[in-house]
Amino acid sequence: MIISVLITCHNRKEKTLQCLNLLFKQNGIKVLYEIEVYLVDDGCTDGTPIAVKEQFPSVNIIKGNGNLYWNRGMHLAWTIASKTKDYDYYLWLNDDTFLFENALEDLLSFKNDDALITGITKSKSSLTFTYGGYKNKLPIIPNGSFQSCDYANGNILLISKTIFEKLGINDPTFHHALGDFDYTLRAKNLGFEIINSPHWSGYCENHINEPKWIIEKNFIIRLKNLYTPLSGCSPNEYFVFDLRHNGIFLALIHFISIHIRCVFPNFFNLIKFNQSKKN
Repeated sequence: MIISVLITCHNRKEKTLQCLNLLFKQNGIKVLYEIEVYLVDDGCTDGTPIAVKEQFPSVNIIKGNGNLYWNRGMHLAWTIASKTKDYDYYLWLNDDTFLFENALEDLLSFKNDDALITGITKSKSSLTFTYGGYKNKLPIIPNGSFQSCDYANGNILLISKTIFEKLGINDPTFHHALGDFDYTLRAKNLGFEIINSPHWSGYCENHINEPKWIIEKNFIIRLKNLYTPLSGCSPNEYFVFDLRHNGIFLALIHFISIHIRCVFPNFFNLIKFNQSKKN
Protein backbone atom coordinates (compact mmCIF):
# COMPACT_ATOMS: atom_id res chain seq x y z
CA MET A 1 0.00 0.00 0.00
CA ILE A 2 1.46 3.34 -1.06
CA ILE A 3 0.20 6.72 0.18
CA SER A 4 0.97 9.94 -1.67
CA VAL A 5 1.32 12.73 0.91
CA LEU A 6 0.48 16.19 -0.45
CA ILE A 7 1.85 19.31 1.24
CA THR A 8 2.23 22.96 0.25
CA CYS A 9 4.48 25.42 2.07
CA HIS A 10 5.58 29.04 2.14
CA ASN A 11 8.27 30.38 4.49
CA ARG A 12 7.64 28.17 7.52
CA LYS A 13 10.89 26.24 7.37
CA GLU A 14 11.06 25.02 10.96
CA LYS A 15 7.41 23.98 10.99
CA THR A 16 7.71 22.26 7.61
CA LEU A 17 10.76 20.30 8.79
CA GLN A 18 9.03 19.32 12.04
CA CYS A 19 5.94 18.24 10.09
CA LEU A 20 8.02 16.02 7.81
CA ASN A 21 10.08 14.63 10.67
CA LEU A 22 6.94 13.44 12.48
CA LEU A 23 5.43 12.16 9.25
CA PHE A 24 8.41 9.89 8.60
CA LYS A 25 8.24 8.59 12.19
CA GLN A 26 4.69 7.26 11.89
CA ASN A 27 3.93 3.84 13.35
CA GLY A 28 3.63 1.19 10.66
CA ILE A 29 5.60 3.06 8.01
CA LYS A 30 7.53 0.74 5.65
CA VAL A 31 5.72 -2.21 7.27
CA LEU A 32 2.00 -1.63 6.79
CA TYR A 33 2.37 1.08 4.16
CA GLU A 34 4.83 3.28 2.31
CA ILE A 35 4.65 7.03 1.74
CA GLU A 36 5.85 9.27 -1.06
CA VAL A 37 5.75 13.00 -0.39
CA TYR A 38 4.99 15.77 -2.88
CA LEU A 39 5.81 19.18 -1.43
CA VAL A 40 4.96 22.40 -3.26
CA ASP A 41 7.45 25.17 -2.56
CA ASP A 42 5.22 28.17 -3.21
CA GLY A 43 7.85 30.89 -3.45
CA CYS A 44 9.76 30.18 -0.24
CA THR A 45 12.58 32.66 0.46
CA ASP A 46 13.67 31.23 3.83
CA GLY A 47 15.58 28.22 2.54
CA THR A 48 12.80 25.69 3.12
CA PRO A 49 13.34 23.63 -0.07
CA ILE A 50 17.11 23.43 0.49
CA ALA A 51 16.66 22.28 4.09
CA VAL A 52 13.99 19.74 3.06
CA LYS A 53 16.19 18.30 0.34
CA GLU A 54 19.12 17.98 2.78
CA GLN A 55 17.13 16.31 5.57
CA PHE A 56 14.51 14.43 3.52
CA PRO A 57 16.05 13.65 0.10
CA SER A 58 13.15 11.38 -0.90
CA VAL A 59 10.65 14.27 -0.87
CA ASN A 60 9.53 15.40 -4.32
CA ILE A 61 9.80 19.20 -4.31
CA ILE A 62 7.57 21.03 -6.78
CA LYS A 63 8.26 24.67 -7.60
CA GLY A 64 5.25 26.97 -7.30
CA ASN A 65 4.93 30.52 -8.60
CA GLY A 66 4.58 32.14 -5.16
CA ASN A 67 0.91 32.89 -5.67
CA LEU A 68 -0.73 29.50 -5.22
CA TYR A 69 -1.52 29.66 -1.51
CA TRP A 70 -3.01 26.57 0.12
CA ASN A 71 -5.71 25.21 -2.16
CA ARG A 72 -4.00 25.84 -5.47
CA GLY A 73 -0.73 24.57 -4.02
CA MET A 74 -2.47 21.34 -3.03
CA HIS A 75 -4.05 21.19 -6.49
CA LEU A 76 -0.62 21.37 -8.11
CA ALA A 77 0.83 18.72 -5.77
CA TRP A 78 -2.10 16.39 -6.43
CA THR A 79 -1.99 16.92 -10.19
CA ILE A 80 1.67 15.92 -10.38
CA ALA A 81 1.37 13.05 -7.90
CA SER A 82 -1.60 11.50 -9.69
CA LYS A 83 0.24 11.66 -13.02
CA THR A 84 3.37 10.08 -11.52
CA LYS A 85 1.99 6.87 -10.03
CA ASP A 86 -1.22 4.96 -9.36
CA TYR A 87 -1.44 5.52 -5.58
CA ASP A 88 -3.70 3.65 -3.19
CA TYR A 89 -4.36 6.73 -1.08
CA TYR A 90 -3.70 10.45 -1.04
CA LEU A 91 -3.10 12.27 2.23
CA TRP A 92 -3.57 16.02 2.55
CA LEU A 93 -1.29 17.35 5.26
CA ASN A 94 -0.72 20.95 6.36
CA ASP A 95 2.92 21.81 6.94
CA ASP A 96 2.08 23.29 10.36
CA THR A 97 0.38 20.08 11.49
CA PHE A 98 2.41 17.84 13.76
CA LEU A 99 1.18 14.25 13.69
CA PHE A 100 1.05 11.96 16.69
CA GLU A 101 2.90 8.71 16.03
CA ASN A 102 -0.25 6.61 15.54
CA ALA A 103 -2.13 9.12 13.36
CA LEU A 104 -1.87 7.31 10.02
CA GLU A 105 -2.57 3.91 11.59
CA ASP A 106 -5.76 5.41 13.02
CA LEU A 107 -6.87 6.77 9.66
CA LEU A 108 -6.10 3.54 7.83
CA SER A 109 -7.89 1.38 10.40
CA PHE A 110 -11.26 2.41 8.92
CA LYS A 111 -11.58 -0.38 6.34
CA ASN A 112 -13.89 1.28 3.85
CA ASP A 113 -12.55 3.04 0.78
CA ASP A 114 -15.93 4.72 0.23
CA ALA A 115 -15.10 7.20 3.00
CA LEU A 116 -12.91 10.24 3.45
CA ILE A 117 -11.12 10.00 6.80
CA THR A 118 -10.25 13.25 8.53
CA GLY A 119 -7.72 13.61 11.31
CA ILE A 120 -8.54 15.80 14.31
CA THR A 121 -6.05 18.34 15.66
CA LYS A 122 -5.87 20.32 18.86
CA SER A 123 -3.94 23.30 20.13
CA LYS A 124 -0.80 22.37 22.00
CA SER A 125 -1.33 25.27 24.42
CA SER A 126 -5.07 25.02 25.15
CA LEU A 127 -5.59 21.34 24.17
CA THR A 128 -8.87 22.35 22.48
CA PHE A 129 -10.15 21.32 19.03
CA THR A 130 -8.69 23.28 16.14
CA TYR A 131 -9.31 21.36 12.88
CA GLY A 132 -11.15 18.22 11.80
CA GLY A 133 -14.71 17.20 11.05
CA TYR A 134 -18.00 18.95 11.80
CA LYS A 135 -21.53 17.75 12.46
CA ASN A 136 -24.37 20.28 12.37
CA LYS A 137 -21.64 22.98 12.15
CA LEU A 138 -20.16 21.85 15.48
CA PRO A 139 -16.66 20.34 15.77
CA ILE A 140 -16.53 16.63 16.53
CA ILE A 141 -14.37 15.68 19.49
CA PRO A 142 -12.73 12.21 19.31
CA ASN A 143 -14.27 9.60 21.61
CA GLY A 144 -12.37 6.44 20.65
CA SER A 145 -14.81 5.53 17.86
CA PHE A 146 -15.20 6.61 14.24
CA GLN A 147 -17.85 9.32 13.91
CA SER A 148 -19.68 10.58 10.84
CA CYS A 149 -19.15 14.19 9.69
CA ASP A 150 -20.99 16.61 7.44
CA TYR A 151 -17.78 18.23 6.14
CA ALA A 152 -14.16 18.60 7.19
CA ASN A 153 -10.99 20.68 7.15
CA GLY A 154 -8.11 19.56 4.95
CA ASN A 155 -5.31 19.72 7.52
CA ILE A 156 -5.24 15.90 7.71
CA LEU A 157 -7.43 14.17 5.16
CA LEU A 158 -7.05 10.64 3.78
CA ILE A 159 -8.59 10.10 0.34
CA SER A 160 -8.83 6.66 -1.21
CA LYS A 161 -8.14 5.79 -4.83
CA THR A 162 -11.84 4.90 -5.12
CA ILE A 163 -12.92 8.44 -4.23
CA PHE A 164 -10.17 10.05 -6.31
CA GLU A 165 -11.22 8.13 -9.42
CA LYS A 166 -14.83 9.25 -9.06
CA LEU A 167 -14.45 12.78 -7.68
CA GLY A 168 -11.06 13.85 -9.02
CA ILE A 169 -8.91 16.45 -7.30
CA ASN A 170 -9.69 19.67 -5.45
CA ASP A 171 -11.14 22.60 -7.40
CA PRO A 172 -8.58 25.38 -8.20
CA THR A 173 -11.44 27.89 -8.36
CA PHE A 174 -10.67 28.37 -4.67
CA HIS A 175 -7.36 30.11 -4.17
CA HIS A 176 -6.60 29.56 -0.50
CA ALA A 177 -9.62 28.71 1.66
CA LEU A 178 -12.85 26.76 1.01
CA GLY A 179 -11.25 24.10 -1.17
CA ASP A 180 -11.32 21.53 1.64
CA PHE A 181 -14.94 22.20 2.62
CA ASP A 182 -15.94 22.11 -1.05
CA TYR A 183 -14.18 18.79 -1.68
CA THR A 184 -15.62 17.04 1.37
CA LEU A 185 -19.13 18.33 0.64
CA ARG A 186 -18.92 17.20 -2.98
CA ALA A 187 -17.76 13.79 -1.83
CA LYS A 188 -20.73 13.55 0.51
CA ASN A 189 -23.09 14.59 -2.30
CA LEU A 190 -21.78 11.66 -4.35
CA GLY A 191 -22.67 9.27 -1.55
CA PHE A 192 -19.27 8.91 0.12
CA GLU A 193 -18.98 9.09 3.89
CA ILE A 194 -16.84 11.55 5.84
CA ILE A 195 -15.46 9.96 8.98
CA ASN A 196 -13.53 11.41 11.92
CA SER A 197 -10.48 9.68 13.32
CA PRO A 198 -11.29 7.95 16.64
CA HIS A 199 -8.40 9.69 18.44
CA TRP A 200 -6.55 13.01 18.31
CA SER A 201 -4.25 12.98 15.27
CA GLY A 202 -1.85 15.77 16.14
CA TYR A 203 -1.25 19.39 17.06
CA CYS A 204 -2.11 22.38 14.89
CA GLU A 205 -2.71 25.89 16.14
CA ASN A 206 -5.84 27.79 15.11
CA HIS A 207 -5.29 30.59 12.59
CA ILE A 208 -8.62 32.39 12.92
CA ASN A 209 -7.98 36.14 13.14
CA GLU A 210 -10.00 39.22 12.26
CA PRO A 211 -9.17 39.87 8.57
CA LYS A 212 -7.88 43.22 7.33
CA TRP A 213 -11.03 43.82 5.30
CA ILE A 214 -12.85 44.18 8.62
CA ILE A 215 -10.32 45.92 10.87
CA GLU A 216 -8.58 48.27 8.40
CA LYS A 217 -9.81 51.88 8.75
CA ASN A 218 -9.39 52.93 5.12
CA PHE A 219 -12.29 51.71 2.94
CA ILE A 220 -10.25 51.33 -0.26
CA ILE A 221 -7.68 49.19 1.56
CA ARG A 222 -10.49 47.17 3.16
CA LEU A 223 -12.02 46.50 -0.24
CA LYS A 224 -8.69 45.47 -1.76
CA ASN A 225 -8.06 43.12 1.14
CA LEU A 226 -11.52 41.59 0.75
CA TYR A 227 -10.51 40.31 -2.69
CA THR A 228 -7.16 38.83 -1.65
CA PRO A 229 -6.66 35.05 -1.25
CA LEU A 230 -6.13 35.44 2.50
CA SER A 231 -9.33 37.38 3.17
CA GLY A 232 -11.08 34.19 4.21
CA CYS A 233 -14.18 35.41 2.43
CA SER A 234 -13.24 36.35 -1.15
CA PRO A 235 -16.69 37.25 -2.58
CA ASN A 236 -16.37 35.62 -6.01
CA GLU A 237 -15.05 32.35 -4.59
CA TYR A 238 -17.54 32.36 -1.74
CA PHE A 239 -20.34 32.90 -4.27
CA VAL A 240 -19.25 29.80 -6.20
CA PHE A 241 -19.09 27.80 -2.97
CA ASP A 242 -22.54 29.00 -1.84
CA LEU A 243 -24.11 28.45 -5.25
CA ARG A 244 -22.76 24.91 -5.33
CA HIS A 245 -23.76 23.90 -1.80
CA ASN A 246 -26.41 26.33 -0.52
CA GLY A 247 -28.31 27.55 -3.60
CA ILE A 248 -28.62 30.80 -5.52
CA PHE A 249 -30.65 32.65 -2.87
CA LEU A 250 -28.09 32.28 -0.07
CA ALA A 251 -25.27 32.85 -2.56
CA LEU A 252 -26.72 36.26 -3.48
CA ILE A 253 -27.54 37.17 0.13
CA HIS A 254 -24.03 36.37 1.31
CA PHE A 255 -22.41 38.13 -1.66
CA ILE A 256 -24.30 41.32 -0.81
CA SER A 257 -23.88 41.07 2.96
CA ILE A 258 -20.12 40.57 2.69
CA HIS A 259 -19.80 43.85 0.81
CA ILE A 260 -22.12 45.65 3.23
CA ARG A 261 -19.94 44.49 6.10
CA CYS A 262 -16.87 45.72 4.25
CA VAL A 263 -18.49 49.17 3.87
CA PHE A 264 -19.82 49.34 7.44
CA PRO A 265 -17.52 47.18 9.59
CA ASN A 266 -18.13 49.22 12.76
CA PHE A 267 -21.86 48.51 12.60
CA PHE A 268 -21.27 44.75 12.43
CA ASN A 269 -18.63 44.95 15.17
CA LEU A 270 -21.16 46.74 17.40
CA ILE A 271 -23.75 43.99 16.82
CA LYS A 272 -21.12 41.38 17.61
CA PHE A 273 -20.14 43.23 20.80
CA ASN A 274 -23.75 43.51 21.99
CA GLN A 275 -24.36 39.82 21.32
CA SER A 276 -21.28 38.89 23.35
CA LYS A 277 -22.52 41.01 26.26
CA LYS A 278 -25.86 39.16 26.23
CA ASN A 279 -24.08 35.82 26.28
